Amino acid sequence: MDGEHAALNSRAGRCVAALTGSGLTIATAESLTGGLLAGALTSVPGASEVVRGGVVSYALDIKADVLGVPRQLLEDQGAVSADTALAMADGARRVTAADFGVATTGVAGPDPSEGKPVGTVFVAVTAGPGLRARESGRAVRALTLRGSREEIRQQTVESALDLVLEVVSGSELAR
Repeated sequence: MDGEHAALNSRAGRCVAALTGSGLTIATAESLTGGLLAGALTSVPGASEVVRGGVVSYALDIKADVLGVPRQLLEDQGAVSADTALAMADGARRVTAADFGVATTGVAGPDPSEGKPVGTVFVAVTAGPGLRARESGRAVRALTLRGSREEIRQQTVESALDLVLEVVSGSELAR
């Protein structure tokens, strides 16, 4: 295994371990990563204890109809926005009854999309009811990435896993 994949597996492994140790679950909603994030998480032995499922929502109608992203939000801000990423993460949680949702949306290239340049990416994590998390359990990160289409997608997965670790480590079951 090369160094890049070992680091990715380590991030995913830390996410699965943190969730397992807390008895919490997660679901993914992915656009530009097309399932890579769910694949990274489920490559970890024991992931079946914490990964509830995922939605690859490449098309706008899937974002709206399956994940529940408001159509007005998609019209006003487009698929590549912080608010859309948060709504996607919320939708993943709702659809799968997971404790956390993590979402990726952005422009991997080769061409700009919605007037946004290649490398514009948003990753988001939301915590469900019954959890206390810092910053109310909603975190989104705007990224400006460089590289090939595949490099941007891999960097997005890494950033999403990092954000999951940050939010999960700052969360606890509400008592």
